[in-house]
Amino acid sequence: MREPLTLKQQQMLDYMKLKLETDGMFPSLRTAAADLDISHAAVAQTLKVLEEKAYIKREGRYSRRIHLLDHLGDTDLPQRQKRVPVIGNITAGLPMYAQQEWEGFLVVDAKIYPDRNLFALKIQGNSMKDAGILDQDLAICTPRQYADNREIIVALINQEEATVKRFFLHRDSIELRPENPAFNPVFYSFDQVLVQGKVIGIVRGPEGMNA
Repeated sequence: MREPLTLKQQQMLDYMKLKLETDGMFPSLRTAAADLDISHAAVAQTLKVLEEKAYIKREGRYSRRIHLLDHLGDTDLPQRQKRVPVIGNITAGLPMYAQQEWEGFLVVDAKIYPDRNLFALKIQGNSMKDAGILDQDLAICTPRQYADNREIIVALINQEEATVKRFFLHRDSIELRPENPAFNPVFYSFDQVLVQGKVIGIVRGPEGMNA
């Protein structure tokens, strides 16, 4: 258990949380000193104590990059949140046109999904249900232009249709295999398929919980 904070230390921590929520970053020591009506040295000393008590973590002694820590010593959840754009719909049944419009954002934990430039796609159909990917799920994807055998990928077919399938590379073709016995694998020539990304996670909304 962490050592409890004094009143002044708690006030500093509350101030830091507020600035993070409102400004998205922590202020300079000079700004914090002016806002709290204390000395520059008092701010620096309080930050040092907060770090020693494992309430914050600083990236270097003079860095303004400060991470709030939770009771387990991990980065506080609000700081770990990452917005992932939802890009149209994609089918897990028959391929459909690959839409480019964003349909909002999905908030994920950056500790679980640390990759950059992630995107999400809404699944339509149940051809991947045996891999745990159901109709109306949101597939979280990391951009990739290559794939290894057995990976579940987002593939663009003939420059206009997108689908989620398991990837297999053969000597003379690419196989996109469903995970549902009601659907058959489809084989394509190398110039028909462009790998767009790898599926690394699934988020299920309430409409998919009874599937």
